[in-house]
Amino acid sequence: MTAPARVPLTRTQKRTIAGGSIGTLMEYFDYYLYGLAAATVFPKVFFSADDPFIAQLSSFATFAVGFFLRPVGGIVFGHMGDRMGRKVTLLVTVIGMGLTTAAIGLIPPDASIGVAAPILLLILRMMQGLFVGGEMGGAATMVVEHAPVGKRGLYGAFLISGAGIANVLSAGAMAGLGLGSESFFLTWGWRIPFVFALVLAILAVVLRRHLEESEEFTAHATAVANNTVKRTSPLVEVLRHPRNAILGILIGLPQSIAGYIILTFGLAFMVQGGTTAVIGFVGTMIVGFLQIFAAPAYGALSDRIGRRQVYIAGCIGFALLVWPTFLLYGTHNQWLIWLGMIIGFVIPGVAMQGTLQTMLTEMFDVEQRTTGVNIGYQISNTLGGGLAPLIATALVGWAGGQIWPVVVYVAVICAVGAVATASARIRPDTADAGRLNDLNQEGARA
Repeated sequence: MTAPARVPLTRTQKRTIAGGSIGTLMEYFDYYLYGLAAATVFPKVFFSADDPFIAQLSSFATFAVGFFLRPVGGIVFGHMGDRMGRKVTLLVTVIGMGLTTAAIGLIPPDASIGVAAPILLLILRMMQGLFVGGEMGGAATMVVEHAPVGKRGLYGAFLISGAGIANVLSAGAMAGLGLGSESFFLTWGWRIPFVFALVLAILAVVLRRHLEESEEFTAHATAVANNTVKRTSPLVEVLRHPRNAILGILIGLPQSIAGYIILTFGLAFMVQGGTTAVIGFVGTMIVGFLQIFAAPAYGALSDRIGRRQVYIAGCIGFALLVWPTFLLYGTHNQWLIWLGMIIGFVIPGVAMQGTLQTMLTEMFDVEQRTTGVNIGYQISNTLGGGLAPLIATALVGWAGGQIWPVVVYVAVICAVGAVATASARIRPDTADAGRLNDLNQEGARA
């Protein structure tokens, strides 16, 4: 097959990539920031009366609860995106994320308002999850639909570059503020990055208000308006072809736990072992910087050798590298800890994250694509990433401080994701690929 000719990106394509990536930046900024705070700050600020182990579990429990509304947000905003357009969805979600994240930074400590503090934290975390639930499906669909044929993996991966920038911003802010006195950091310092989310939301609105719908979506909307295509419920369409919806959830599990095991739970594991939190913050910032460049590299590789191959290799790599990563954490040497973060997340985790969103968009047709991507991405993040720090903390506590149960947990999740990836039906990245369901039916007849 002849490689597609290189065509410069149009102004619309550049604007779409920037608009999509800023939302992913906000999504990961909010969630990584919350994860860092849940590992180091919230046990002391919102659960200060509890035993340290119980306080850590309670803090990670609020982290997990935020994921429970992500599938609801995925369905609600996915329906909006498939019916009303990707643009309006992306504007609503980014505003909602900014407001709720900033509000978390304004909650008084439990020493001031008692049990109301963790309750407010829980409510706002759930609202944050609702809005985040609609973000990735709309952003991935918008970017990939605008990407040149043969380059969808590369441009879809720019969303994860946005996540890398979020890592740098969130961890960098926490590291810089953590260098001051512990009293200042626990009282006011940690709140500053949360309130800064409002600035990111304003920037995202500025970038997204000029977004244009893709030709594929516009053509479908026109066909519906002219009654040449029947209007259907996006969720019903996804459920009519449940194979890819179910597989999308299973595929997403390994990438969903990667960052939260290596970076979020890993930070708590290090701090409880005597390592200062700032070392973990700086390591997360290094990881984010490398992620900015590694994600497009993996995306481009998936354009050459296939999404499945890159993603399955990431699953295998994660299962193999999680053990040496935590061995390096146990040295309490900052250079070895940072090396562990790189080999544990940048090598396998970014390979999966940089490939997943493009692969999911290629598993659904235009009238159900945002909903389908959201269902796969958000449910897998709820079942995987949302519970990962809590499960890992409980497993290590059960094993008397040993890490081997976490390694087994990761290996099982990676095996499930690899098998699901090998089984999925994915539309080829070619100009004549046609509709996925038509292609599947032709394949079944053949």
